[in-house]
Amino acid sequence: MTSSTLLALTVSMSLATLTVLILLVICIPTAWWLAHYQGKAKPFWQTLITLPLVLPPTVLGFYLLLAFAPNAPLGQLWQSLTGTNLAFSFSGILLGSLIYSLPFVMQPLINEFQQVGKTYQQLFETLGVPRWRAFFLLVLPVCRGSLITASTLGFAHTLGEFGLILLIGGNIPGETRVLSVELYNQIMLLDYASAHQSALLLLGFSAISLLLLYWLSPKHQILKV
Repeated sequence: MTSSTLLALTVSMSLATLTVLILLVICIPTAWWLAHYQGKAKPFWQTLITLPLVLPPTVLGFYLLLAFAPNAPLGQLWQSLTGTNLAFSFSGILLGSLIYSLPFVMQPLINEFQQVGKTYQQLFETLGVPRWRAFFLLVLPVCRGSLITASTLGFAHTLGEFGLILLIGGNIPGETRVLSVELYNQIMLLDYASAHQSALLLLGFSAISLLLLYWLSPKHQILKV
C-alpha cells in the first residue's frame, strides 16, 4: 500500500467515524420526536430528511458552497466558528457528509422508535420515572439493533462518498483527499496497480460492514424509507 493510499484511508476513516458519532447525537432525539409527531408538517420533515437519498451529491455540494460562501452570512458565521472557509477544508466535507448521510442514520431509528414507542410510553407512566431516564435505560437497549444498523449504514455510506467530497473539499492530501478520490486520481494516472488496492479496500470495508450488520442484527431491516 502506498503512503498516499494510506493517508487517504486515514482521512476517510476519520471522516466516517466523526460523521456517525455526530449523527447519532443528532438523530437519536430527533428520530424519537419525529416517530411520535403527528402534526401537519410531518410530511415536510420526512421529505427534508429523506431528500439526500435521491438528491445528486453535486447538487447538495453546490448549494452548500453557495450558502457558505465567504461573503454570505452563513459563511462568515462558519469562518468565525471554525477558523476556515467551508471549501477545501476537512470541516467542510464533514458538514457535507453529515447532511448526505443523515437519512441512512435517521431512518432506521425512526422505524424502530415507531414500533416500540407506544409500549414504552406506557412503561414511562407505570414505572413512575422521568421519561428521559426510562428512554436511556429501556428504549435504547431494546433498540440496539437499529442503532447498529444506523451506525453501520452511516459509516459505510460516508466511506464511499465521492462527488460531494470532491466538489466541496477538492483534492488536498491529508486534508480532504479521501480514499474514493485517491482511487479516482490513480485511475486518471493509469496507475492500475494502486487503483486495485484502493478499490479492494473500499470493497472490503463495504462487505465487512454489511457482514457485521447481518451478523449482529440478523432480524433487523437494513433500510426502510
